[in-house]
Amino acid sequence: MTIYALVSGISPVRLWGLNSKQRLQRQLRAISSESAGKLDPINWLENIDKLPANSRVLLINGHFLFENRSLKGVLERPDTVLRHADGSVAAAFIDADRVAAVMDYMQGHAQHLPPGLNSLQSNDLGAFDENLRKSTKPLLEPLSVQRKAALENELYGNAYRGITDLVTKFLWPRPAKSVVHLCANMGISPNTVTAVGFVLVIAACYLFLHGYYGWGLLAGWLMTFLDTVDGKLARVTIQSSQFGHLFDHGIDLFHPPFWYIFWGMSLQAYKPVMGLDLVSLYWLIAIAYVTGRVVEGIFPLLGNCSVFTWRPYDAWFRLVTARRNPNLILLTLSVFIAKPDWGFIAVVFWSVLTSLALVIRLFYAFAIRLIQGPLTSWLTQDDVATGPHAHAFRLFGATRGAYAGK
Repeated sequence: MTIYALVSGISPVRLWGLNSKQRLQRQLRAISSESAGKLDPINWLENIDKLPANSRVLLINGHFLFENRSLKGVLERPDTVLRHADGSVAAAFIDADRVAAVMDYMQGHAQHLPPGLNSLQSNDLGAFDENLRKSTKPLLEPLSVQRKAALENELYGNAYRGITDLVTKFLWPRPAKSVVHLCANMGISPNTVTAVGFVLVIAACYLFLHGYYGWGLLAGWLMTFLDTVDGKLARVTIQSSQFGHLFDHGIDLFHPPFWYIFWGMSLQAYKPVMGLDLVSLYWLIAIAYVTGRVVEGIFPLLGNCSVFTWRPYDAWFRLVTARRNPNLILLTLSVFIAKPDWGFIAVVFWSVLTSLALVIRLFYAFAIRLIQGPLTSWLTQDDVATGPHAHAFRLFGATRGAYAGK
């Protein structure tokens, strides 16, 4: 059965370049795309007079800001209204014959809702988001001009992974937010940003291969910065797409070992370390990189979490795991001391050590899975904000504090 989406009232407040109608339309398209086969198709409806009888309706109060998780949570619960903390109704998933009465209540023309409707708040929808490795309740806030900056901060913070490497978590959030604003205001698409990043990937490969380490690192660091920008731009402007996801993550997946190997190929005066020549080091870094990625792919089969969201230790370990940004730090330091060969050797051995740690973690998790059942993330625990891991939760539960001064 087709679901009809109808908005009661449109807020003029523009967040990241979108008014409430534009944002809701993009959100519903994204939900329909992500939930293909799980939810019925969603059709946008401009006027209640065109609503077919005996249909199901997602009625939305256009004076609220929603997260996709909030809207999807309502769509998964028929005959339900979603309330804000102040008691006002933000959305409802109801039969067509109840739409007029619920709309009157939303607009303050009626004192009571029709009987037989369930009620929930965003807190009831669950806070843990495995895709973004964070634990924050789904966003549901009234729209107002006075809170425009704060709401944009909320959207940006909610678009950011809570658990990631130390550069992405601590260095990039503030400057990336400014560039995301610029791109949103200029109408620059996330795929355009990703394409520029791809050009920088190729440039860094060439520069590393020919020994232009400083310029190569400049290209590499700029690429990693844009890799933060494109994803956040896609999320705050609701422009995520399957192509964009494949384009971005395909680049992220394949290019790092080529950077390291091309760097190693430029080392003309390299002397074997522990009897290992350059070719042996190339093999080590390739095997270590693939092994780490394989572990990341297998781990979710053990439960509802990734290898970096299982326990607080894993979140801390993700800060420095031998992925692109931590390895770029090692290479950058080696250039500062004029020892690029040391940087390459450090990347090789750090990659081997951290991948070995991930393999050990996988076997340990498998044993726990056999004894205790499917794994769950520590971020889903009821007392996560006040319990023994409260400090880790404040750091990894979200990223907003990294730029909003919280």
